[in-house]
Amino acid sequence: MVWRAIAYDSRSTLTVMRGTLEGQLYVNDIFRPHVGSFLNGLPEAIFQQDNARPHTARVAQDFLRHFQLPPWLARSPDLSLVEHVWNQLKRQMRTCHSVHDLELVVQDLWAHLPQDNIRCLINSMPDRVARCIEAGGGPTRY
Repeated sequence: MVWRAIAYDSRSTLTVMRGTLEGQLYVNDIFRPHVGSFLNGLPEAIFQQDNARPHTARVAQDFLRHFQLPPWLARSPDLSLVEHVWNQLKRQMRTCHSVHDLELVVQDLWAHLPQDNIRCLINSMPDRVARCIEAGGGPTRY
């Protein structure tokens, strides 16, 4: 699993975790060391994540109760900006012959992703929401 977060003028470190992720592990290995400090540096930030089981686990929800979280629609990938960042990175991926090589390539791509790409995605959010509403929650051109 790869965890990352984006903001208008910054991004988190990219964290790679091997194995199965469950709620308590998510809190211990992602939330506590990464999410809290990242969000505390962005006082007006809205933390968005999908409905993956570790994200919706009670222990994860308890940790996040102090942060602003929007409701998440069951099928709304058009509104997940970090997924669009991930797609940008995947288009640049080269063939890797080991998990270690893959981790190094992903870390490098993340480090060199232009912040302007992230800003453009964030600036597109009002249009994305409007298109999603027009489509009744269905797919959009995004």
